[in-house]
Amino acid sequence: MAQKKKKNQEFDPYRIIKYPLSTEKSIRQIEFDNKLTFVVDKKATKPEIEKAVEELFKVKVLKVNTQNSFKGQKRAYVKLSPEHLAPDVSADLGLI
Repeated sequence: MAQKKKKNQEFDPYRIIKYPLSTEKSIRQIEFDNKLTFVVDKKATKPEIEKAVEELFKVKVLKVNTQNSFKGQKRAYVKLSPEHLAPDVSADLGLI
């Protein structure tokens, strides 16, 4: 029997965002497209990912795209608003 989410269950951004991705492609997106890439929980939705990133990094998110990789990971490509720079956030994370 499938488990249903409780409506009054507390939101935990650390359950949604697993870790940032630092591949060649993701570093290029940080520098040129103002995007951050994260590996996220497989069951996470785009609104949950947006809320978690905004809460954890105190930034404004414009758009979230997701992709399921062949390794079984779910990746989230998060575009930040122009007033928040991805290189600054990634420097705080230790990516660049």
